[in-house]
Amino acid sequence: MLKGAIVFLAAFLLFLVISLGYADLPPGRQIYDSVVGAESDYLVSGIPVTLLAIGIFNGVIYGVIIYVVFWILTSYVFKKEPTATIKVQT
Repeated sequence: MLKGAIVFLAAFLLFLVISLGYADLPPGRQIYDSVVGAESDYLVSGIPVTLLAIGIFNGVIYGVIIYVVFWILTSYVFKKEPTATIKVQT
């Protein structure tokens, strides 16, 4: 469970930073335009709120997608088969 949280957080931060540099990365821009629809002039720590919202949308969406892929790989593809224990009486 902790590994999954680390994978999600790493993907979230990666796509947040990517989206701050390239705001037209889908689907963040499309979600922002459909939900809010207007650009904002407000700044948070020198970053426009519009870019920050788009980055958060992208971070959450891509983070969940990467987490689901990680979960499927660890649960089904790379699953370790339990080994049989044989008790021998002497």
